[in-house]
Formats: sequence, structure tokens, C-alpha cells
Amino acid sequence: MTLMAVLAATLIAGIGSVWVAAALLRLGVRGSTGGGAHGPQYLLSLAAGALLATAFMHLLPEAFESRVEPGVLFAVLLGGLVLFFLLDKAELWHHGHEHHHGGEAPAHDHGGHDHHGHGAHAHAAPRATGGWTVLTGDSVHCFGDGVLIASAFIADLRLGVLAALAVLAHEVPHHIGDLVVLRQNAPDLRAALLKVSLAGTMTALGGVVGWWLVERFEPWLPYFLVLAGSSFVYVALADLIPQLQRRLTAGQTAAQIGWLLAGIVLVTAVSRLAHGEGHEHGHDHGHAEQVHDEHDGHKH
Repeated sequence: MTLMAVLAATLIAGIGSVWVAAALLRLGVRGSTGGGAHGPQYLLSLAAGALLATAFMHLLPEAFESRVEPGVLFAVLLGGLVLFFLLDKAELWHHGHEHHHGGEAPAHDHGGHDHHGHGAHAHAAPRATGGWTVLTGDSVHCFGDGVLIASAFIADLRLGVLAALAVLAHEVPHHIGDLVVLRQNAPDLRAALLKVSLAGTMTALGGVVGWWLVERFEPWLPYFLVLAGSSFVYVALADLIPQLQRRLTAGQTAAQIGWLLAGIVLVTAVSRLAHGEGHEHGHDHGHAEQVHDEHDGHKH
């Protein structure tokens, strides 16, 4: 049952985000280059809020409910942030945006949650080989997404759904950039959509591998959750939010903040609801066991 849920969620997150991005492109939402389109900015705001809330309101609390020493888990959190920073610096999962001209910030790929080609990153003319580099980077980071989603599902079904939704939210603006880059190499949107969708299927493969791995190393689950949380935090703070730090009008800034808060509120509300139902269920179950024990005591 868990494996089927992991497969369904990873396919929706991996491929669904590509099709949502393609639909937004058809509606005219593109990476803005300082011009008029600010849709991606609001998508990035929503994704950043969702990632931070998922990490701080659900993934990390779930890990800290274990019997592992908090100091150890905080060390893993710090180590995860440093790891993703080093991977980023080493450009292991870079999308080949080294062709950017001087002064332009390079795009980022972060351990399982790489982000590149958002907004201003999407407008530079890629080299002829850029498309294949984009697909390679897509495949690697989608695989990492799947592993992290599977870890969340092993801990709790609702937690897995939240993680999958957060991944889908932050992958939409990411795939908008990917499709724009691929269409600069070949203007056929259908071919670009097919290629990025195939890369998105790697999320499901990562989910299966993650499910197999975590199932056999279940005592390590809190560490997997903290690592997933550190990935979400790093992506939000090192990539998404810096892209939001640009000069905007007062109205656009207010909308940007509103979308960021909307992402936080949405995930927090779902998290609270899930925890409330879980605690209520546990309380009712415990109360039923107590009544049953008292009844048996009276019978004796």
C-alpha cells in the first residue's frame, strides 16, 4: 500500500509539475527578465513558503518526535545544509548554465531539489548542448525528490502527501525555466514537454529506491527526515528567496509577500489538521483500550 502511494505521489509530483508548467507557458507565463511578467515570482514565493513550512512544521517535528538525541538531529541538519552547499559549489547537479554572461548569477541545483532557470535565469541563450545538460540535471534532481518523498511516506502517509505537494509546487517554476531553455534549442513545445516529462519519471524511480532503502533501514528514518528538511530549507533560502530579492513596485511586493505567507499558511493548516486528527485518533484509541481494560477488570 505504501509503495503504491509513493508511486502515485512521485508520478504526480514529477510529471504533473511539468504539465502545469507547460499549461502556464501556454497562458503566457514566462521567466521575467525584469519586464512585465511577474507570474513566476509569485510561484516562487508560494513554493518558498510551502517548502519552509513543510520543513519546519512537519518534517523536522516528525523527526524530533523520535528517541534520537536532539543534538544529534541538529548536527544532521547542519551537515545536510553544508552537504547541499558543497554539492552546489561542486556543480554536480548543475544544468549547464555556465554560459551565463558575466554578472549574471549562476543557476542552482541542490541535492534532490535543484533550482535553475527560474525567472532571470531562463533568458540567456544556451549552447547547442545545453538541452541535454538540462535533461541530465533534471533526471538527477527528480531522482533525489523521489527519495525524499518516499522517506516522508514511510514516516506518515499524510506527511508524504505534504512533501509531494511541496515538491510539485517548487518544481513548477523550475520546469517553466527548463521548457524555455529547451525551446530555445528546438521550438517544438511538444518535444520539449516529452523530454522534460521523461526526466520527471525519475521521481518515481527515486521513490521506489527510497522506499526500498528506508524500509530496510527504518531506525535511520529520523535522519532521512532531517536530511529532507535540510534540503527544503536550503533550496528555499539559498535559491528561491534570493530570486525574490529584486526591486518591485509596492503592489508587486505586497503580492509577493502574500503568496509567501499563503504557502506557509496552507501547509501549516494541513499539517495542524493532520496532527490533530492523528492525536484525536490516538486519544480515542487509548480511551477505548482503557474502557476495555476496566470492563475486563470488573468481569474478574
